[in-house]
Amino acid sequence: MTASPQQVIAMAKENKVKVVDIRFMDFPGIWQHFSVPLSELDESNFEDGYGFDGSSIRGWQPINASDMLVIPDPSTAKMDPFYADPTLVLIGNIVDPITREPYTRDPRNIAQKAEAFLKSTGIGDTAFIGPEAEFFIFDNVQFESTKNGAFYEVDSIEGTWNTGRNEGGRNLGYKPRHKEGYFPVPPTDKFQDLRSEMMLTLEKLGIDVECQHHEVATAGQSEIDMRFKPLVEMGDQLVWFKYVLKNVAYRNGHTVTFMPKPLFEDNGTGMHTHISIWKDNQPLFAGDKYAGVSQEALWGIGGILKHCKALCAITNPTTNSYKRLVPGFEAPVNLAYSSRNRSAAIRIPMYSSSPKAKRIEFRTPDPSCNGYLAFSAILMAVIDGIENKIEPGEPLDKDIYSLPPEELANVPSAPGSLDEALEALAQDNEFLLKGDVFTKDVIEKWIAYKTANEVNPVKLRPHPHEFFLYYDI
Repeated sequence: MTASPQQVIAMAKENKVKVVDIRFMDFPGIWQHFSVPLSELDESNFEDGYGFDGSSIRGWQPINASDMLVIPDPSTAKMDPFYADPTLVLIGNIVDPITREPYTRDPRNIAQKAEAFLKSTGIGDTAFIGPEAEFFIFDNVQFESTKNGAFYEVDSIEGTWNTGRNEGGRNLGYKPRHKEGYFPVPPTDKFQDLRSEMMLTLEKLGIDVECQHHEVATAGQSEIDMRFKPLVEMGDQLVWFKYVLKNVAYRNGHTVTFMPKPLFEDNGTGMHTHISIWKDNQPLFAGDKYAGVSQEALWGIGGILKHCKALCAITNPTTNSYKRLVPGFEAPVNLAYSSRNRSAAIRIPMYSSSPKAKRIEFRTPDPSCNGYLAFSAILMAVIDGIENKIEPGEPLDKDIYSLPPEELANVPSAPGSLDEALEALAQDNEFLLKGDVFTKDVIEKWIAYKTANEVNPVKLRPHPHEFFLYYDI
């Protein structure tokens, strides 16, 4: 959608807007905002922007160079569905107030550069992205981490551990067992209406949704799938998606989390990400090779497989991500591709024979990622594969769990920890630097931030289960 500043101002008047909310994505991947009265919005703001303190945003500016500008993008205008007063939301791009250059650590800027780089290669003009972001709906979450103690506890009316609980003098049952939550109808599925409210709220915002359903795990694991869109637009939609789901849940007395692994011994939360490249309105990935894809698609798969360990530092960017990515279980850790094998890192969906439906499904990512960065990194790996004609090897169509050890040893795995992924990114990042899409500064800051703020703090703390294992040694 394109819009001019004049159209945005007309939209504000038509909707009797009182407040304008300016939003942008911080470096790790959390939406930030501030609000101004409508009187502070005119056409000049779409060029001059609004100032803010960049040193207070995680991973951004030092205190001695803190001033930054956010320039609203008129094409992103939407009405907020939750605020009490009529509020217009505008997503902004971050620029340096002196040079007026786009800020290298602004995730949305990186996504815009990725789209521009694709066009500059001549390979295609549009990268379509379709993420399947899973999530959990809990009724309660409590956690604490102090010098001398730590705990967490989540709960849900659906939790199979609550079959014996006294729930107001009675217990009506219908709680999905571990790994049996895929597609049961109510009353076992207790969140149909809540997910529909989320889905319909997204649609009111102009976000196309394909379906919503309960997912495999007990305790409210769910999925809502958005229809594929161009990369930057999907980056914008993913932040709206998380915002809508969290707020709809919150106002109904529930809480949503996109943590990859909040439950022990049940399915984790992934974000299978579909990607296809088009040129002149024609799909580049349809052809006569394996599973009906083109040679370019196979090379794109080769690029993802080659760079997957480094990609994981961006697509699976939390220490909790690697509680899901454990070899030998159902997570897609095997660096191979297949038309139907869901334990492979890359799947070629076979639901439709239409050339327009041909795409790559990268199954390793999870929704803790910063969508702008993750989608951009995946695209850069695909482009690298196509430019360098990286062959992906033979497909893995066998049952991974029945492979003999000697054959399984030939199938490489995704990283086993965030530090391993960050180390891979430190060694393998040239493909991200092409076209100045990611910069050395971004890569170095990402590794330093994740190491100092996430990897080391988790490493340094005793784990509650260690007391169970070792206290009486």
